[in-house]
Amino acid sequence: MGFFDKLKAGLLKTKNAIVGGIDNVFRSFVKIDEELFEELEELLISADVGVNTTEEILDGLREWIKDNRVKDTEAVRERLNEVLVEMIGEHEPLRLDTTPTVILVIGVNGVGKTTSIGKISAELKRQGKKVVVAAADTFRAAAAEQLSVWCERAGVDIVKQGAGADPAAVVFDAIGAAKSRRADVLIIDTAGRLHNKKNLMDELAKIDRVITRELPDATRETLLVLDATTGQNAVMQAKEFKSAAQITGLVLTKLDGTAKGGIILSIKHELGIPVKFIGVGEQIDDMKPFSAEEFASALFAKE
Repeated sequence: MGFFDKLKAGLLKTKNAIVGGIDNVFRSFVKIDEELFEELEELLISADVGVNTTEEILDGLREWIKDNRVKDTEAVRERLNEVLVEMIGEHEPLRLDTTPTVILVIGVNGVGKTTSIGKISAELKRQGKKVVVAAADTFRAAAAEQLSVWCERAGVDIVKQGAGADPAAVVFDAIGAAKSRRADVLIIDTAGRLHNKKNLMDELAKIDRVITRELPDATRETLLVLDATTGQNAVMQAKEFKSAAQITGLVLTKLDGTAKGGIILSIKHELGIPVKFIGVGEQIDDMKPFSAEEFASALFAKE
């Protein structure tokens, strides 16, 4: 099964919730009235499109109906689907402009950060990139060991130290390894300390100073890993992390386990942060760069 087929299968719960739900609502209404909009509002919020985003979508839809004097509910349904596709927007690929490029990966424990690093490493290797991974989450017991397993699966190098080591020291060593091995990409794992934002900010600041000193001209990406199954809680995490770090992109995991894939619309609209990778399974090739066209096609295409 190719990734697009996995994506279609993975988004089936979300498709049934959003697209199937929209179809069901419009089948129940023959005229355009506030009751119709109340049903749509409830549906979109339950799919984790978010309250603010839902209000903006429906306000725009009301305006469109008024401006075009639309009476046909089928035309409204088609317009709503168009609006949702437009909100997915364009995708933004990883910027890999320098050798090495630095990718800092952040996120709370349990969201799939370690597995995401392994899967992204494998994807970059498939693209012909040489990857070095820095195991700078020295706070969590066994983090480096788990990351080592995924790096071995991906066939990429890892630089690590013992538990409790200074994360910035691990990053320093990893930068040296990336330079000497002429790596294209250095991926840095970090501790998920959102419960103590000051510790997180202090740690990221130290790592930032080391990167700035040792690789002053390197292109950088800061990717936040979020678990799609946590819905609006993921949006709250993104807001918290955004205040602690300059996030350039999101990695959305476990999309196959939720009917709440509307989270992509919510995050993009509320935070303006692009989704750069999505995961729809447990295997090492079950995470790919986010394609807005493929996502929209998987979600809205008629069978």
